[in-house]
Amino acid sequence: MDKTTIHSNAALTDPFGRRIEYVRLSVTDKCNLRCFYCMPKDFRDFEQPEHWLTFDEIERVIRVFTELGVARLRLTGGEPLVRKGITELSSRLTALPGLSDLSLSTNATLLKKHAASLHEAGVSRINVSLDTLKPERFKEITGGELQPVLDGLMAAKEAGFTPIKINMVAMKGINDDEFEDMVGFCLQHGFTLRFIETMPMGATSDDATDHYLDLQTVKQQLAQSYDLVPGVMPGGGPARYVQIKNTDLRIGFITPISQHFCETCNRVRLSVDGTLYLCLGQDDKVELRPLLRNGITDDELKTVLIDAISLKPEKHEFNNKPDQVVRLMSMTGG
Repeated sequence: MDKTTIHSNAALTDPFGRRIEYVRLSVTDKCNLRCFYCMPKDFRDFEQPEHWLTFDEIERVIRVFTELGVARLRLTGGEPLVRKGITELSSRLTALPGLSDLSLSTNATLLKKHAASLHEAGVSRINVSLDTLKPERFKEITGGELQPVLDGLMAAKEAGFTPIKINMVAMKGINDDEFEDMVGFCLQHGFTLRFIETMPMGATSDDATDHYLDLQTVKQQLAQSYDLVPGVMPGGGPARYVQIKNTDLRIGFITPISQHFCETCNRVRLSVDGTLYLCLGQDDKVELRPLLRNGITDDELKTVLIDAISLKPEKHEFNNKPDQVVRLMSMTGG
């Protein structure tokens, strides 16, 4: 059996038996908001455009990933909609034979402009970061305006995206009085709601620690007002879901700190500069950009990816070593 045949039959399985079938692709590290837990307000140390993977390079890497069994891809940032040509890139990626699911994470500030074209390009699902429904609080958290986000959400709904998931970072002393308001908002519009625990990443570690809230507390709070029953949601992510009885609303809980989900991790992250991160909470990585620009063949690239997955660590160490990861979330990809 030659090497090509071996590669064509290979699945990306790490040393702990986890099959890697999901890539989160950052198309830019830039963002038009400054959420304090993600990127410091005065941060300007962005990757140089000449270091960004080109669309041709992105398409090539993702095609090779799909030939190794990856079926799910999520476009992230920074804010992916600030990258020019994002609709064109989406069309090129959805055309890849092995890709069955293309989704997008966004802050929705630019979504009103792009929703219809992204849907036509084949993006099927959208996650929107929204931590508050109060305009003044939104300004404090992000530095931006709330109304464009709401307009973007309504445009996505009109364009036909389903599901539309609201990602709300639950923060003690910041938005812990709004959980039921967000439930009501999602009930009204048919959105899915997901709560996320803050994670200590880079220069934002202290802020994340100061405002950390165990999502079991949130779940218990909601259970006092709603009849919660077990729920399920298709997708490749780590959320554990409940459902409000006699409604279609599913509420997910993403708990990297209180109940980590490392044993089921099925994903890797590819940053805008071509760095493949094997774990959000570790520094294990492989630099792909130099290889791509030095003439690596597809077969050689497959070998690199297979070898990279063998480096994937068993788990993060946010609890034991909260200051270990010094890169920002925006640098890694959401």
